[in-house]
Amino acid sequence: MSTTPKTTCPVCKAPMPAPWQEYPDYPFCSKRCKTIDLGRWLGEDYRVPDKADENRSTAPRPDEE
Repeated sequence: MSTTPKTTCPVCKAPMPAPWQEYPDYPFCSKRCKTIDLGRWLGEDYRVPDKADENRSTAPRPDEE
């Protein structure tokens, strides 16, 4: 029994049963999935939350006090 955790491609969810070293585009199963993921970042489908934006939206503006 192998102790290697089962990995799946984060884009297409394809199983990746071999060790990660066998996938040149790891954590993706292929160059296609890697490109799709990049397009999602560039298209702003994924975003890293900005703490400054969160604070601005909850803090009262000076004219609202």
